[in-house]
Amino acid sequence: MSAKKKALVYRCSSCGHSEPKWLGRCPECGQWNTLRETALAQARAERGGETFPLPIASIETGKETRIPTGSAEMDRVLGGGIMRGSVVLLGGEPGIGKSTLLLQVLARAATKGRLLYISGEESPAQIKLRAERLGCVRDGLEVFCSGDLGLVRAALDAVRPTVAVVDSIQTLRADEAGAVPGTANQIKYCAMELTSWAKEHDSAIILVAHVTKEGIIAGPKAAEHLVDAVLGFEQGDGDMRVLRASKNRFGSAEEVGLYRMGETGLEEVSDASGLFLVRREDGMPAGAAVAPVHEGSRILLVEIQALTVPAKAGLTRVYSERIDAARVSRIAAVLEKHTGARFSDQDIYVNVAGGIRLTEPGVDLALACALYSARSGVALPKDVVLAGELSLAGEVRPVRQMRRRAKAAAALGFSTLVGPPGETEARRSDRGSEAGAEWKGVRTIKEALKAVFGARVHEAEKD
Repeated sequence: MSAKKKALVYRCSSCGHSEPKWLGRCPECGQWNTLRETALAQARAERGGETFPLPIASIETGKETRIPTGSAEMDRVLGGGIMRGSVVLLGGEPGIGKSTLLLQVLARAATKGRLLYISGEESPAQIKLRAERLGCVRDGLEVFCSGDLGLVRAALDAVRPTVAVVDSIQTLRADEAGAVPGTANQIKYCAMELTSWAKEHDSAIILVAHVTKEGIIAGPKAAEHLVDAVLGFEQGDGDMRVLRASKNRFGSAEEVGLYRMGETGLEEVSDASGLFLVRREDGMPAGAAVAPVHEGSRILLVEIQALTVPAKAGLTRVYSERIDAARVSRIAAVLEKHTGARFSDQDIYVNVAGGIRLTEPGVDLALACALYSARSGVALPKDVVLAGELSLAGEVRPVRQMRRRAKAAAALGFSTLVGPPGETEARRSDRGSEAGAEWKGVRTIKEALKAVFGARVHEAEKD
């Protein structure tokens, strides 16, 4: 018996294009008689034109090229547009608007190249009806519906799109990875193949992914490691949608994009500084505090709401979806230790108005004051905002962009910012537009409560 036959491909000696069988003419460069028999492993090693290591200083990178998506909010999250040769993984709950967003992106992308929408969930007629409703019919936009990875690769080779959308990665299947789509092996294998194709052909691919009930992208983490950017599309209150990056190789992973779902699709929210505030004619209710939150290049003012009620049967719980429950428990423990306010026998409920999820350390002080206000029944002044990180020792630690937070607060009618002491505190007598709101510096949580509640702190402690 002869040795096992090696897997072969036919590689063009002129342009490097590979074909599974011999052809007289290369379909890529048009040259005749240039396809040479090559072992598959060698062909894969020769992608990029080199089979040996190179000194890093000798590598030519070329110019960084970004493709504007036509959506200012998505460009903000991606760092200025989608990079050529990159792969983006977009996850979100069913029905949140992922397909709507990406169809709008393809229709508005600033490129003259061909665009391809690949769907394993809808028929071409369904996509056409949605595109007409959204006003997303344009020249150069093509549709291909299949869940077979081989057919998808063939469509990509035939169209050579500048930007392609695959909706969704869980519907793709490859014979090499098993028969059932959506398994961990299938997702990893299909993501790897599409990532390789995108980098070989300098095209951008956006992969749509489903999420689990915990809100994380379904499938192996290896799929997230393979791609260049991982975006999450989150549901806010009502028609609000939030686009957030958890990984971005070509930009910041701290930006957020804000949309509203309307009759004609997703509409961008350009001025979001006061979007998450609750407007009231009278004063603030007990348990509510306003925080200027630093999200990427934006300062958003959000209202944190807290409620405490006696626990039943001695078992206390924390109910918080928009702020991590462990963080709420930590802030409550710091308050109980350093201020005497008792939370160990209380159920704690925390909410963020507008439905945005907060992860920034700068909301600690506002959360602490909201909890204290809820427990004591004493409301905060309506013209005060709070920013600062809270340590376990009860210290108020500095956070970024305090001067910008003060300006954003003043622009929306707040006169006082309570936070850690800093350079701007020395300028608090200057109430012009440059200094923003008056900055009251506090070093501990006790000082913060006295600055916010004044004499009412002592009355609450007596109660």
